[in-house]
Amino acid sequence: MTELLDSISGASGNFLLAAFWLYCLAFLLYVIAITGKRWSGNEPEAHMKAWGRAAFIATLAGWAGHLLFFFTRWYASGHIPTSNMYEFMTFLAMMIVFASIVVYLIYRTLVIGAFALPLGVLILAYASVFPKEITPLIPALKSYWLNIHVTTAAAGEAFFAVGFAGGLMYLLRTIDYQGRSKEARKRQRWVEATLFVLLVIVGFVGGIFTFNGAGYKAVFENTIITTDASTGEQSSRVEQTLYVLPPIVAPHQSVVKEMTPFLGMEEAPFQAPSWMKGTQAGRKLNTVIWSLLIGGVLYGLIRLVIRRPLGQLLQPLLRSMDPEDLDEIAYRSIAIGYPVFTLGALIFAMIWAHEAWGRFWGWDPKEVWALITWLFYAAYLHLRLSRGWQGEKSAWLAVIGFLVVMFTLIGVNLVIAGLHSYAGV
Repeated sequence: MTELLDSISGASGNFLLAAFWLYCLAFLLYVIAITGKRWSGNEPEAHMKAWGRAAFIATLAGWAGHLLFFFTRWYASGHIPTSNMYEFMTFLAMMIVFASIVVYLIYRTLVIGAFALPLGVLILAYASVFPKEITPLIPALKSYWLNIHVTTAAAGEAFFAVGFAGGLMYLLRTIDYQGRSKEARKRQRWVEATLFVLLVIVGFVGGIFTFNGAGYKAVFENTIITTDASTGEQSSRVEQTLYVLPPIVAPHQSVVKEMTPFLGMEEAPFQAPSWMKGTQAGRKLNTVIWSLLIGGVLYGLIRLVIRRPLGQLLQPLLRSMDPEDLDEIAYRSIAIGYPVFTLGALIFAMIWAHEAWGRFWGWDPKEVWALITWLFYAAYLHLRLSRGWQGEKSAWLAVIGFLVVMFTLIGVNLVIAGLHSYAGV
């Protein structure tokens, strides 16, 4: 039986790998389809239909492989595979692709795949940096609410991702990169800043993926002294902090126990300031610095090669799109995702919290940021429906909202400690 489960687990990994490459292929096919180039003597319209059909088929094939991964891992583990960061992120990527398929079938717009699929690929790549081993559920997760809460919350966030893609496409479509007025330059800078943030996330994922894959490791030790409040006696313990990125910043007052050589570095050049509490503070600051460095280098190299703003490079892909259609795609996606997110991230979450911890709400960091996300999209829908915020204002809210979602998923799980920290191992 054990050999059978191991075989199924290995097959599930192959299904996920196949899905990843099929998504990448589908993205390339979408780009070819919307560029309007002539292939084999076909006219542009025929070209778009043929390559767009191939892109959609590749997307469906990738999603089928992703679905096979999901169910085979479920069978091998005995529980729904959403219990840790690896499983949750792979599931979220699957739901983002599913949401993009649904929206594509409604609007029949190829650029949805070209902008939504990279989000799924990025999150899938991010998932791969976490441990992939199947582990037993911790007691807090042994509940049928795991199936209900996590899946519905991820489904809502997936439609928010498509709304983000629609909002970003609207901004790229309508921005005037030829304008030289103060207002035009301001809009150009804000769009470039948004694209830079995306490249920082790419840098974060790429940096961890690269160094983790290369087996890089640095271990620091801190001696923690605690005082018993009742007796006044002091005790000490040694805590270790593991880095998978080369340490630019080490934990405060730490010593190196082990470090893989990198560019001649035998110790970290800086230590985290004393006001940053906790042995993990230095690692978190180090990760932020590396993400900014890699993202900045990527952005600089792209600008050096194309010699123009990154948004200006992407804008031609959207020339055939009606801005009103893009605005409608963003709104409809968020309108679909909001009630699903409300059920999963708030209502079902509070019911499960009461069963697991005896209270509906406890101001845990993950709970707080889920509430912030919900309130933000509530404000988006309110302003859209009652104040008539359409077009650029609505697009910016769709973009900012998903950045809040990404912080809730990545920042809260990996930076802020709380009752949900088991998800960020």
